Amino acid sequence: MSTTTILMFHPDPSRSRANATLAAAAAELPGVEVVDMQALYPTGEIDVEREVARLLAAGRIVLQFPVQWYATPPLLKAWQDSVLTRMFYIAYEREGRALEGTPLLVAATAGNTPAAYAPTGANLFSLEELLRPLEATAHRCGLPWSQPFLLFGANRLDAPALAEAAGRYVARLGMA
Repeated sequence: MSTTTILMFHPDPSRSRANATLAAAAAELPGVEVVDMQALYPTGEIDVEREVARLLAAGRIVLQFPVQWYATPPLLKAWQDSVLTRMFYIAYEREGRALEGTPLLVAATAGNTPAAYAPTGANLFSLEELLRPLEATAHRCGLPWSQPFLLFGANRLDAPALAEAAGRYVARLGMA
C-alpha cells in the first residue's frame, strides 16, 4: 500500500482549530502518516537525514499549513531550504532523482474569505496564485502537482463547518 505523508507546518498547533481538525481526520485514514513538524522541530533545527528518509519512503507528500502574510510558515521555508536543497542540489543522483515522480499536494488554510483572494479583493491575488512558488518548486523537483486543497475562513468556522471541511479533506486524500 502506498503511503501518504502529511507534513503539517503550523507554528502553534496547540491553538490551531482548522489544521488540527484536518490533521486528526487524515490520521484516521489507512496508510496516512501525519507529522507535526513544529512539535518535531520547535527550535527550527531540522534533521535533514531524517527528513530525506521520510520523503523517500512516501508514496505521496502533502504539505499542510496556514497561509500567513501571503506565504508559508517560516519552518516550511527552512525545511525546503535545507531538505530540498540537499536532495536536489547536493545529492541529486542519490536522493533527488529517487524522489522525482512522487506526487505533491498542498493543503492550505486561510483566515480570509475566497472573495478577499481576488483581483478586486483585499489580497489582490487568488490563493492559488500565492501558492505558485510551491508549484514552481514541485515542477523543479519533478514532483507531480495537483490542485491544492484550500480552506477559507478557517479561523471562523464552527464545529459543523470544520467537520464538513475535514470530510472533504479525507475524500481528497482518499483519491489516488
